[in-house]
Amino acid sequence: MTGGRNKYLITSLVLMVTAIWGGSFVVMKDALVRMDVNSFLGWRFMIATLLLIAMRPKTLKHFNKKFLLKGVVVGSLLGSGYIFQTFGLTQTTVAKTGFITGLYAVFTPLLAAGLFKKQVSRVQWAATALAFAGLAMLSFKGFSLGIGESLVLVSALLFAGHIIALGEWSSGMDTYALTVVQMASVSAISFIASLTTKTEAPHDAGVWKAIIFTAVFASAFAFLIQTWTQSFMAPTAIGILLTMEYIFAALFGVIFGHEHLGLRTLIGGSLVIVALVVIIRSEEPATEVAA
Repeated sequence: MTGGRNKYLITSLVLMVTAIWGGSFVVMKDALVRMDVNSFLGWRFMIATLLLIAMRPKTLKHFNKKFLLKGVVVGSLLGSGYIFQTFGLTQTTVAKTGFITGLYAVFTPLLAAGLFKKQVSRVQWAATALAFAGLAMLSFKGFSLGIGESLVLVSALLFAGHIIALGEWSSGMDTYALTVVQMASVSAISFIASLTTKTEAPHDAGVWKAIIFTAVFASAFAFLIQTWTQSFMAPTAIGILLTMEYIFAALFGVIFGHEHLGLRTLIGGSLVIVALVVIIRSEEPATEVAA
């Protein structure tokens, strides 16, 4: 990069992606009342896959058995995460879905420590304690965890597994092609899951609008922008910026979803955001933004 102007451009693009992702919670919530969750996800990611292939058909030349196997495993983790998250969204608020999903940033180093014996620092343990304190404020109803919050919590674990798998396997693989395989895998696993619920096509204009928005902007466009910006900015900087997704989710939930942010939600959400920032800042940076 050259000059501070380009740095601000990159930052603005990342924040735009987080706003799209945060807004997608609101866009999906109403549509999911009228359409099966798995079918919605299947259509969303199928359209995203076809769009990415149409934009760069030569990306298919990167496919081989080993590439597809790794891509499908990574995509299955991502797809399972989306299924649990989207089902959870139908049972809880947009704000809570956004905040609890953000726990993947806390679970990632913990799962990495368990799977790959990587040491967990005191800072990471402290961030984990903060995150679970925030989760308790957000989600616990008496002595039980709400079904919606529980489903979203499982999605956060699956997203953490997706991040770990991607980190272990993505080196040397074509990023664009890997994104295509992931999008296709999410679509396939969603349609398969819909066989146990209700496989259906979008049946009204409102649902179609939600699917098109999330497919084009929150999936294909957002993943491409994120991939491109990460070639210029360090993971630490990107990670901190991406936490804005959960702020936007809560903000849009209040503005457009007519949700109420009570004191418990505000305090719990704040603790989760603090935990996210702490855990991300504790990671040693790779390369900083180029000057």
